[in-house]
Amino acid sequence: MRPFGTTGAQLTPIGQGTWYIDRGDRASTIAALRRGLDLGMTHIDTAEMYGDAEPLVAEAIAGRRDEVFLVSKVLPSNASKSGTIAACDRSLQRLKTDRLDCYLLHWRGQYRLADTVAAFEQLVAAGKIRSWGVSNFDAGDLQELLKVAGPGKIACNQVLYHLRERAIEHSVIPWCEANGVAVTAYSPFGHDEFPALRSAQGQVLQTIADRHGATSRQIALAFLIRRPSVFAIPKAADPAHAADNAAAGALRLSDDDLAAIDQAFPRGSEPASLPML
Repeated sequence: MRPFGTTGAQLTPIGQGTWYIDRGDRASTIAALRRGLDLGMTHIDTAEMYGDAEPLVAEAIAGRRDEVFLVSKVLPSNASKSGTIAACDRSLQRLKTDRLDCYLLHWRGQYRLADTVAAFEQLVAAGKIRSWGVSNFDAGDLQELLKVAGPGKIACNQVLYHLRERAIEHSVIPWCEANGVAVTAYSPFGHDEFPALRSAQGQVLQTIADRHGATSRQIALAFLIRRPSVFAIPKAADPAHAADNAAAGALRLSDDDLAAIDQAFPRGSEPASLPML
């Protein structure tokens, strides 16, 4: 368990993502989410953009809402002050709950940050959300947001982070750690680009996995969450997959393991703009 920013919540470093879950078998998806909860992965992330994901989550957590750290997101096109409040109400209805544990601006759009923040604070005051944060913000965006919101308000920044995309290690993670903001890694296996077993990178992961009696995907997750500020939200299609993800939270990689992964998957130079999906 580790603190999730300044929210006061203590969460396991591995949570559950729900992007595209509505495209799989409904019963298997719901069973996977419930298995994840059984194994302590109480952080469930969704969004209004994710099609029918919110209703699926609602069914999965029925009768277990108090166990869950529930996160959803408002689209930038809805992120005016009134639009944010209305979007939150729609998400609450679809999720069949009276509150979100954290509510995020999905990415920066046309509306002023001050308007979105004002809506977030109004939702906090109304008890509809317990904290708020952002997604896909680079360090410059975060600094601007901090000036608008003040210290201690930004709960997390959810960003793209996997072994082949480590851009956030340059500025985003250091900024978040300096300001008490949790970092949530989405698409932690990449988007259909996890290293094949027969590739050189895949062989590095498999060698380390063999030493730990683990899988290469578990090693990848363990590497991403090696810093206490970082959480990961892999998606699982079935209960066995959820159990595999959960087990990664208990792995402890050695310095040699970390060095081998760092060499196989170099961080590279800092890009001009923050990568996102």
